[in-house]
Amino acid sequence: MPTELMWLGWSIVLGLVYVLVAAALGTWQRGLKWNVGNRDGDPKPLTAMAARAQRANRNFLETFAFFAAAALAVVLAHKSDAWSAMGAQIYFWARVVYLPVYVVGIPYLRTLVWAASLWGILQLLEALL
Repeated sequence: MPTELMWLGWSIVLGLVYVLVAAALGTWQRGLKWNVGNRDGDPKPLTAMAARAQRANRNFLETFAFFAAAALAVVLAHKSDAWSAMGAQIYFWARVVYLPVYVVGIPYLRTLVWAASLWGILQLLEALL
């Protein structure tokens, strides 16, 4: 299996972790009754860690589509090389670090980690083009 596909698979697992962390913190803040109910009406806004987890999840989803498309395109075009494999790894590990850094609230480090994940996507794109 190409390395890029392996990291794509692990990134899917990681995406589920993002969803679960955001859901758990949201439930902790809003309560189980809200989570298992119909969610009619406007929920009370999330704050602090729950709000940051929700934003981190949204950010993951925004970048994941580009990563997945680039990883699949590199493999389908038979353009895999050491740089594209490294790019996929960098994307994954940066996104692993991003979640706790964002949830805890470390602003400058969060931006640096996000930039690293973007660099991983750009490495895949460079291999493709």
